[in-house]
Amino acid sequence: MNTISTAEKFISYQRIVLAILALLQFMVFLDFMIIAPIGHILSKDLNITTNQFGLVVSSYIFSAATSGLISAGFIDKYDRKKVLLFFSIGFVAGTLFCALSNSFHTLLASRIFTGIFGGVIGSITMTIVSDIFPPNQRGRAMSTVQMAFAASQILGIPLGLFIANNLGWQYTFFLIVLLSIPILLVIILKLKPINEHLKTKSDKTIVSHLFHNLKNKSHQIGFAATIILGMGMMLQPFVSIFLVNNIHLTNDEVPIIFMVTGAAAFFIMPLVGKLSDKFDKFKIFLIGSFATMAIIPVYTHLPVVPLWVVLILNVTMFAVIMSRMGPFQALNSIIPNPGNRGAYMSISASLSQMAGGLGILIASNIAFQPTPTSPLQNFELLGYVVVGLTVLAIWLVYRVSKIVKDNNR
Repeated sequence: MNTISTAEKFISYQRIVLAILALLQFMVFLDFMIIAPIGHILSKDLNITTNQFGLVVSSYIFSAATSGLISAGFIDKYDRKKVLLFFSIGFVAGTLFCALSNSFHTLLASRIFTGIFGGVIGSITMTIVSDIFPPNQRGRAMSTVQMAFAASQILGIPLGLFIANNLGWQYTFFLIVLLSIPILLVIILKLKPINEHLKTKSDKTIVSHLFHNLKNKSHQIGFAATIILGMGMMLQPFVSIFLVNNIHLTNDEVPIIFMVTGAAAFFIMPLVGKLSDKFDKFKIFLIGSFATMAIIPVYTHLPVVPLWVVLILNVTMFAVIMSRMGPFQALNSIIPNPGNRGAYMSISASLSQMAGGLGILIASNIAFQPTPTSPLQNFELLGYVVVGLTVLAIWLVYRVSKIVKDNNR
């Protein structure tokens, strides 16, 4: 189906679509993120070593990235609803396999299987948003769907941990399966076919369609921006260590930081979405980028300060970083034409995942701890690297914005 409306307010069907996609994204985020918090319980129960657990976590990322690249060749050849259902069913099945795993090898295979399907859901979700919402509504729509990440931190992870601690780690995955089934039913019953892109028939093979999107010069600019922004998230995995070992927060105070930050996202992201639809999207991105370059050196140089100071700075840092992502996603989605949109979004999602993994790998060679209880070293240097990446991202997103403007003339 085509874009529904150019009206400022969302119509009822658009709200239903957003609710479906946001809930599904919540499940995918929760499935991916819950592994780390329940890792100590899971590892003890299955007798998994630290290296094996790292493989379990990374296997999902790499299988998701690989699946996204492969699916880019055929994702535009089918109704978006059918593609979403196919990958969603596979994701639920993979999560069920995780719950039934009884050894390292079965869990590893289950995470690979889940990543193959779950990794594509994000890109097809953004593709559907781009198909249904016009550019002047897309900032709000994408920000709404991205709030699923915050919800998974506020609601999902604490609930998952409570269940894992009281019933067993398997029941965390069983919960995700149980909650995902009604979402699948709503997709079947309420989501209309999304097949307007099929009117422009393509005779390209799966491989040629993939390489056609990769070779497109405009697409390459968008891909480059995606990679740099993905690498720029390298601070996140080290924040907890920094707060505990450097700022001397307790293990009980760290979850408060993340929960408050996640709760703030429910107010921040819709506001950023509205601003990016009302004003020039690149200008909103630019303001967020300058604010990011200002706050990160402050945050990474923090001395020992009270909890309330950390709360304010953490919320501020999250707000300015995320204020870049909504406008960029909205701009990035305008680059491809409808017939290439699914492939473009799949490749972008894969590159983002790979870039995130590469960023963490680079960061782990910059920041380090002499011992597990030592202060984190070189965290401030890591902050300067992120500032440098932010400068490069500004230039690339400017080029994305220029492509969008030139195409709309």
